[in-house]
Amino acid sequence: MYICIDLKSFYASVECVERGLDPMTTNLVVADPTRTDKTICLAVSPSMKAMGVKNRCRVFEIPKNIRYIMAPPRMQLYIDYAATIYGIYLRYICPDDIHVYSIDEVFIDATGYMRRMNMNADELARFLLGRIREELGIYATCGIGTNMYLAKIALDITAKHSPDFIGYLDEETYIASLWDHRPLSDFWMIGSRTMDRLAKYGIHTMRDIAHADEDFLYGLFGKDTELLIDHAWGRESCTIADIKAYVRKNHSISSGQVLPCDYSFEKAEIIVREMSELICQDLLKKRLVTRSVTVSVGYRTGSTFGHDSELATDRHTGKIGIKHTVGTASFETPTNSDLVIVPALMDAYRATAHRDVPIRRLNISCNEVLEDEGIRQTSLFDEEMTEPAEHKRLRGEILGLQKKFGKNAVIKASDLQEGATLIERNRQIGGHKA
Repeated sequence: MYICIDLKSFYASVECVERGLDPMTTNLVVADPTRTDKTICLAVSPSMKAMGVKNRCRVFEIPKNIRYIMAPPRMQLYIDYAATIYGIYLRYICPDDIHVYSIDEVFIDATGYMRRMNMNADELARFLLGRIREELGIYATCGIGTNMYLAKIALDITAKHSPDFIGYLDEETYIASLWDHRPLSDFWMIGSRTMDRLAKYGIHTMRDIAHADEDFLYGLFGKDTELLIDHAWGRESCTIADIKAYVRKNHSISSGQVLPCDYSFEKAEIIVREMSELICQDLLKKRLVTRSVTVSVGYRTGSTFGHDSELATDRHTGKIGIKHTVGTASFETPTNSDLVIVPALMDAYRATAHRDVPIRRLNISCNEVLEDEGIRQTSLFDEEMTEPAEHKRLRGEILGLQKKFGKNAVIKASDLQEGATLIERNRQIGGHKA
C-alpha cells in the first residue's frame, strides 16, 4: 500500500502561514513584482484556483476583478519548510520507505507501518496530514493506492473531488471510475503530445488504450508502450525499493537560464563564459570530471531560420522559427579544468550559434560525468592542456571563500560587464529569489 502526499499550493501556503493567514481562504500569488506582468506565478492559493485562476499562469492573466496579495518568491524559505515537513515524516517512517518526488510531494511505502502503528492506510495518511497541518498550518492532499502509479493517480485526479482531500484507488476501482476519464493528459506520464498523437487514431481514454492493438501501439511509441499499457490497466511493478537501488549508467550535470530580454550573439558570449566557468567550479566542488560538454542556444520564436536548426511554431502567431542549435566538444582525458572546458564551450558556441538571431535561452551540460580519482593517463602526444597545480589550488581557495562568505564574495571583472547575469543569479535559487 502506497501513500502519495502533495502539499497544497505549497509556496503560496507558506507565504500565507508566514503572514498569519489561512491558505485555504486567502487570495495570494507568488510572483516577482519587480518583473513585468508577463512573469509566471510560481503558485496561486487554493481560493484563487477555486475562482478559475490556473496554477503557473502569468500575472496579466489573473482577472482584474480579483483582489489578491502578490508575494515575492523566497525559495530558501520553501526549502526550509519542506525540510521540516520531511522531518515530520521521519518521526514515523524510515527514509528507505520514502521517495521524495519533488519539493512538495513524496511517496511513502506504508505497507509495514499499518500493523506497526495499528492503522489502515487511510488512518495513517490522515495522521501524517494532521501533523503537518497542526505544526505548520500547511494543508495537503493525499492519494492512496495499491501501487505507486495508483497512489499518484488517486492524488492527481480522485483526491481533488474528495471533501477530505484523500483519494483511494486499486486496480478494480481505477478501471470502474477512471477508464473513461478525459483528458488523457490528466494521467501521470501522459503529456499533451502523446494524447494528441493517440487522438489521431481515435484513442481518447485509458479504456481505448487497454483495448488497442498492442503491435500498433508499439509501432507508435516503441518500448514506452509497455508502461503505457500497464498504466492503462492500473498496473505498476516499480517499488520505492527499486528506486533506491537504481544506479544510472551515465551521469551529467547541467545549467540553464532564460535571458531577461533578447541578447545578441556577442552579448550572449558573456553569459556562456559565465555559465562555463560556473559549471567548472561545480565539477571541482563535487570532485567530478567530464568527458564531453554541450552548449544549447535557444532563440526568439518567429526568427529567421536555417536548414541546420530545429524548428518551432509560435502558438500565438503561427510563425516558424529556430528552436535551438547545439554544439558539443569532447575530451581525450576526463577533466574539470576551466582552462580546458571554457575554451571548448566557447568554441562550440561560436561554431554553432547564429550571429543574427535574437538569443533567449542558454543551456550548458557536462556529459559522461565521472568521479575525479586524481589519476591521469598522459602521453607525449597529448595535446590537451594539463591544469597547473597552482591554478587548481587557486580554484579551491576561491571555492572556500565563496562557501564561507557567499557566492559573490569572489567574482571576475568580466562578471561586471553590461548584460552579465552571474551576480544576480548567485542571489537566486532555481532562477528565483532566494
